[in-house]
Amino acid sequence: MTRLALCAGVARAAGWAVLAGVCAVGGAQAQDKFPNRPVRILAGFPPGGGTDVTARIIGIKLSELLGQQIVVENHPGASGTIAAELVAKALPDGYTMLMGLPNSNAVAGYVYPKLGYNPATDFAAVAMVNKVSLVLTLYPGVKATDVKSFVALSKQTQLRYASSGNGSVQHLATEQFKAATGADLLHIPYKGSGQAVVDLMAGQVDVNFDTMPTVLSYIKAGRLRAIAVGAPQRTVQLPDVPTVSESGVPGFEATNWYGLYAPAKTPKDVIARLNKEVNASLKAPEMREKIINSGGNPQGGTSEEFQEFTKAETVKWGKIIRDAKIKFD
Repeated sequence: MTRLALCAGVARAAGWAVLAGVCAVGGAQAQDKFPNRPVRILAGFPPGGGTDVTARIIGIKLSELLGQQIVVENHPGASGTIAAELVAKALPDGYTMLMGLPNSNAVAGYVYPKLGYNPATDFAAVAMVNKVSLVLTLYPGVKATDVKSFVALSKQTQLRYASSGNGSVQHLATEQFKAATGADLLHIPYKGSGQAVVDLMAGQVDVNFDTMPTVLSYIKAGRLRAIAVGAPQRTVQLPDVPTVSESGVPGFEATNWYGLYAPAKTPKDVIARLNKEVNASLKAPEMREKIINSGGNPQGGTSEEFQEFTKAETVKWGKIIRDAKIKFD
């Protein structure tokens, strides 16, 4: 017998209508307590890229702390904006979240004039999860060993660079690199980093400026050659690889980030619960180790801080697009 039925029975037997009402409210509250069913995290790229990897790593601990299954769904295409639109239009109840990144939450408004959502108003920030460096990575057959020789080679023979789509961080960072160095590189957009890296290893493209979680294992296995990282300082994962800045392009930076967003108007108490458990997940030693080993840097913080960070990133990327005169195919 359910709690609600038992309470109603006691109320009828005693003739206490008030008690029945109180029990009904208590039963509804118990039933509606968040979360009481699986939570979805939508990733805007195929399996294997940094977005997918980050979503699956955080989902493990988050599932444990929330007491519900975390289901990661991949909805690739349009530089992550397909997944973002699905989340923007989902019920604002906390059961559907987006593993967002600059592509979908800071850059999309500059790229897609008919975007099906408003990045500035259609999401409630939950928490920053991960920051990663981009890595300038070559097919091993490319005869260049550093930024200087790579730029020189590109001016002799046009090289092809892969990205995970128009308006992606990989696309914008490489165009920024071209503007700063004069490198001659032809853009080959993909629907995600997974296939881009497969084609890079096969020599179908020559270079990729992609996130460290996407390429780190292949670099360590010798299947790709890293010549520079986009972070301001050298990374713990690739300490012998210089930064682009110290390779002759002062002040250059190319980093990416991942964070969870819920639909706008999601109740504040639900956002607070999700933020609490994301931060707790990121403090767990085993989770920090997994993120670092995958090539990332665990973050965390309040939902308000992440909301303000997103606004600042939107301004930053808009300036990069204008300054580098980036055109979208």
